[in-house]
Amino acid sequence: MKTPLPPDEPDRIEALRRFNVLDTPPEQSFDDLTLIAAAICQTPIALVSLVDETRQWFKSKIGTSLSGTSREIAFCSHAILHRDDVMEVHDARGDERFVNNPLVTEEPHIRFYAGAPLVTADGHALGALCVMDRQPRTLKPDQLAALRALSRHVVAQLELRRHAIAAAGEITERRNAENQLHLQNEKLSANKDEAERLLKLAQRTRHALLSVLEDERRAGQNLRESEERFRQLAENIAEVFWITDPAKQHMLYVSPAYEQIWGRTCDSIYERPESWLDSIHPDDRQHVHDDALSKQPAGQYDATYRIVRPDGTVRWIRDRAFPVHDAAGVVYRIAGVAADITEQRLLEAQLRQAQKMEALGTLSGGIAHDFNNILGAIIGNVHLLRLDIDSAHPAAQSIGEIEQASNRAKDLVRQILTFSRQQPQVRQIIPLSPIIEEVVRLLRATIPAEVEILKTIEPDVPNVFADGTQIHQVLLNLCTNAWHAIGKVNGRIEIHLRGTEVERDDSSVLPRLRRGRYACLCINDNGHGMDTAILERIFEPFFTTKEPGRGTGLGLSVVHGIMQGHDGVIRVTSQPGQGTSFQLYFPAVEGEMETTDADWRNVRAGNGQRILYLDDESLLSSLGVRMLRRLGYQAEGFTNPLATLEMFTANPTRFDVVITDLHMPGMSGIDFARGIRRVSADIPIILSSGYLTEEVIEKARNAGITRLLQKPNTMQDFSESLGHVLPAKPPTT
Repeated sequence: MKTPLPPDEPDRIEALRRFNVLDTPPEQSFDDLTLIAAAICQTPIALVSLVDETRQWFKSKIGTSLSGTSREIAFCSHAILHRDDVMEVHDARGDERFVNNPLVTEEPHIRFYAGAPLVTADGHALGALCVMDRQPRTLKPDQLAALRALSRHVVAQLELRRHAIAAAGEITERRNAENQLHLQNEKLSANKDEAERLLKLAQRTRHALLSVLEDERRAGQNLRESEERFRQLAENIAEVFWITDPAKQHMLYVSPAYEQIWGRTCDSIYERPESWLDSIHPDDRQHVHDDALSKQPAGQYDATYRIVRPDGTVRWIRDRAFPVHDAAGVVYRIAGVAADITEQRLLEAQLRQAQKMEALGTLSGGIAHDFNNILGAIIGNVHLLRLDIDSAHPAAQSIGEIEQASNRAKDLVRQILTFSRQQPQVRQIIPLSPIIEEVVRLLRATIPAEVEILKTIEPDVPNVFADGTQIHQVLLNLCTNAWHAIGKVNGRIEIHLRGTEVERDDSSVLPRLRRGRYACLCINDNGHGMDTAILERIFEPFFTTKEPGRGTGLGLSVVHGIMQGHDGVIRVTSQPGQGTSFQLYFPAVEGEMETTDADWRNVRAGNGQRILYLDDESLLSSLGVRMLRRLGYQAEGFTNPLATLEMFTANPTRFDVVITDLHMPGMSGIDFARGIRRVSADIPIILSSGYLTEEVIEKARNAGITRLLQKPNTMQDFSESLGHVLPAKPPTT
């Protein structure tokens, strides 16, 4: 597509000629502005392009060895048509003006272009300050504003250059005229009239020369002001702006941001340019050195690496470089911009962690539903077997081991649900000391006697608002990990509970640790300890240093999730060979421990009440019926929710209570409960599921469900739940 000409084309060309800049050598003042444009806009290519009748010629360039192109294919030929704003092409392949342009289809494969017109004081667009990329993109508002400002600086440099050249020419002409006048004065000294005339001419010449010198002074002042604006721009950006020779032997310029990011003085890198490489983390140093020498001159350098500051802190850096070519196309300088991306990487790590949590949450729902159904069948049948055989039976030991393994699997599912925050908490005011006593008794029965367990509970430890089951799980996980870390005889696990007062916010030591009173639970061991690299990852899901078969990698992730859910803070200190210490801080609460009136062991057995038991898996439906009947209830099992709802609708008084599974094909347990409620407003409904999220609980409440039952179901669970929802009554006849 032929590019239209600007309406002022003849005057524009004439204005361009007056600057006398075409086909002149590179000049640093223009190269500096081009470098800043590329750095701010984060593009590999930047140009100061001037458009004449047939071509565009590059006064300054970064990222290309071309010195110009024909006007017919020049993007800047279009940019000069938009004198009032930046012309931006987000994706050249989607723009009919450029889709077949050889600069797009061939090298340098331009996809993105943004050009700020170079407009003179009398309104003529001479060309553009432009930035380009090989990928589609869009400039931010502050980048567009910077590009406009830099284009005005380019025009100012052109004006200063023209005035300086003109002033130098006038000075030369005036000096030649003076010399000629002097010679004429000598020849015509006898002619008084001629001498007087020449004297007056000399005086006028002198005044003209003084005027030219004044113009030159003003031009110099403008140049100094322009250089000052450039310095302010280069030295106040947050990134480090730097310039070196291609061999990296000389640091030609580095902006003050180097001192804030690297923690070293600019003078130090001027004196020892190699100190830049010395500051890079040893694991990254060699590949950065190789890339700097090979990729920077080719315009392909875009490196991410770590630096170690003098105080030992590690920062992540993104460093990019742009080659600068002379008139012959030879790279004679390398300019670049380096940014501190440590916070960005931390945010990315947090995002990845959140994505892992989300994925695990989705996974946990499927595990809870399917795996708990399997466990329910195993555990339920084991309970029935225990009622049918005594402890002397040959199969009693095997049944006990099956029950133990099933309970371990059930605990693992609950750990996954707790970790992914799919398991609702049941928090109340409790003391921590009874939990510690119970865990120590359990540990003493399972951990070898060679491992010493020391327990210290100080007086006046405050109560906490917590889920006792989850705190039990936290303590058991940490003590089990301590045992595994000891891995030797004569080991020691110390459990210490104390009250402590935090006098001031101490987030620098422990994030989220605020002023107030806490119950502090410490678990110390004399095991093999951990180095810094392991400490940074111990709370990641599925990360474990244990050999296969000894850990899932979920234990400490569960601990971390529970502590966050309890508004608590966890601190870990460890060194290789010197053991590990976990300190758990629980916010103190006022008030006494809450008690419940009923306990399942005191709930009466069934008295012939009629139970509708619905589960889409026939194995679980049959098992549930058998367990309920052993408890003294009249139970009937069903597997099809739609057919069961029709049956109940036809005879609503047939049952005294309904127990339904949550996840079923065709109709969920909540929808089934809504159907029951439309027929009977009073019948108790119990919802059974291994996946009781807060959302499910809220929906169940709105559907009129009376009670929730956590899978896998046991006979004790059935006894407790039915005892709460059924009144005492004589058997039904």
